[in-house]
Amino acid sequence: MRIRINGTPAAIEGAVNLEQLIVGKGLIPERVVVELNLRIIPRNQWRTVLLNDDDAIEIVSFVGGG
Repeated sequence: MRIRINGTPAAIEGAVNLEQLIVGKGLIPERVVVELNLRIIPRNQWRTVLLNDDDAIEIVSFVGGG
């Protein structure tokens, strides 16, 4: 299946949910916000949201500093 992550084309195999995608990329779920097809998806729904062909995902990471 072909998707876009932060504007970059990506290919994934099989049924993958948002949580699997985030964890698989080595990201800390508590430190990111995910937008799927222009809609922010609450973290408690990631496990139930399956990705589909042509989905557009934006992942925003929170970074502390000063």
